[in-house]
Amino acid sequence: MENLSIHDAPQQGAQSQLPGQMPPALVRAPPPPAPPQPQQLPPQMFTTAAQLLDLTDKKLLVCLRDGRKLTGILRSWDQFANLVLQSTVERVFATTSDPSDPQPKGLYGDKQHGIFLVRGENVLLLGEIDLDKDDDPPPGFEKAEFEAVEKLAKERRAAEKAKDKTKLRKLATLGFEGENMGEILL
Repeated sequence: MENLSIHDAPQQGAQSQLPGQMPPALVRAPPPPAPPQPQQLPPQMFTTAAQLLDLTDKKLLVCLRDGRKLTGILRSWDQFANLVLQSTVERVFATTSDPSDPQPKGLYGDKQHGIFLVRGENVLLLGEIDLDKDDDPPPGFEKAEFEAVEKLAKERRAAEKAKDKTKLRKLATLGFEGENMGEILL
């Protein structure tokens, strides 16, 4: 038994003429199918790497998975969303105000890197920078030496890490397991 669909042409030798039917030679053949049209993909179907085309030669802010924030001009990219940034500046923030304040206050520092290659899997977020507002300092932050701001930011992160570790120990005594606290079974 053959698997046929309604779009398959009838077999030549298998037709029999029923009463009231026209002979096969007089039946008009169906028109040939129209050539397939190239499919148009909606704009949201483009991959992330293809969307970078609009951002080429524009100034971007790139946030990395490790927390660093880079600004630079996107000069090149590939199918893996690896980025080449020119005139790259790394900006570090250190808050000096209470975290519960609605408007944080603190210091920021910039470090010039020049040409920078960013592996695509490390990009957490990126966006175009408004060039009219680029020169304005972030509200509530004052510019300081990069090394001093970086040291202050590392101290703040270390204090947060110690606080989280203490919290996880307290939760573990109550029977809760935090991330990476379970036993490894071999």
